[in-house]
Amino acid sequence: MRVIAGKARRLQLKSIEGLATRPTQDRTKETLFNMLQPSIEGAVFLDLFSGSGAIGIEALSRYAREAYFVENQRKACDCIKENLVHTKLMDQAHILAKDVMAAISWLEDRGIVFDIIFMDPPYDKELEKDVLYRLDESSICNKDTLVVVEASLATDFSYVESAGFTILKEKCYKSNKHVILERTAE
Repeated sequence: MRVIAGKARRLQLKSIEGLATRPTQDRTKETLFNMLQPSIEGAVFLDLFSGSGAIGIEALSRYAREAYFVENQRKACDCIKENLVHTKLMDQAHILAKDVMAAISWLEDRGIVFDIIFMDPPYDKELEKDVLYRLDESSICNKDTLVVVEASLATDFSYVESAGFTILKEKCYKSNKHVILERTAE
């Protein structure tokens, strides 16, 4: 696993041993960032269910202004920190060792609004659905925020309109997909 492009290009990233994480494959990550590239530079990026931090680090490498990493596993937070130090991107990063819902409340209390929110929750547990309904009520996500969900191919997104979102794009791979959403105009 490595950084694909930008100022930390080609640097290897550590992954987490023993935890049930699925690092996003390089080719899949490259396709995702090709879709997001026009929105990355200068963005405030939120990486929910961060794992090793590879997605948020890729965003920082591609000139996002800052990134917040939300992960509740201590080993994973340590891995994110090591990867940020290794890529020399720590000064633009904030690691929140919290549950995703608690982190959203913490971010709201600080008035932070994100340009891009990425989430890669454990597959097939409908956690993305809970987060999307929470984001619909949240000040951290506005009509200009892109929300990207990495999910299994079987994940149903038919509810997104009732959660206050519209699907802009869905890109399917061999075993998973990325769904890019925006808030529905009010």
